[in-house]
Amino acid sequence: MLQRMIGAARLDVHTYEEVEADRGATKQALMVVVLVSLASGIGALGTGGNVVLSFVAGIILGIAGWAIWAFIVYFVGTKILNTPETHADWGQVARATAFAQTPGLLRVFGFIPFLGGLLIFVGAIWTLVAMVIAIRQALDYQSTRRAIGVVLIGVIPYIILVGIISSLLLSAAGASGS
Repeated sequence: MLQRMIGAARLDVHTYEEVEADRGATKQALMVVVLVSLASGIGALGTGGNVVLSFVAGIILGIAGWAIWAFIVYFVGTKILNTPETHADWGQVARATAFAQTPGLLRVFGFIPFLGGLLIFVGAIWTLVAMVIAIRQALDYQSTRRAIGVVLIGVIPYIILVGIISSLLLSAAGASGS
């Protein structure tokens, strides 16, 4: 798993092809999502609130966000921007996009003044580039532009759906804290 994470962070197309094809890598993909969610939680320490509840909500949101993102890019990539070469199922897209989140581990440094914000920004851009590569490989595209199109089309419904889930989690957390 560590070698795959390193390959994903290095933007190695062969790593993305490998995790796409390996149905047994789904558990590893889920672990990557959980690790990035934990890194986000650690990076958010010091922002106030219930730390335990924030960790749990962050993990739930991380996993739900990953599943939603994988579904959206799967749908957009196979139904709207598909090509004759496009052959993928949700699992292939989910595994590739999970490993593409590896640069998000930089969020663990979020609590450090100035440097933390800079590292989160670098990690976000790096993750975005990794997502484009993951989508290109998982959907068997010949064109990086098409993968960028999938990301651009998919980001709006993703933000809306994750925003709704986040609001629900915050409401539930507020209700349990009363």
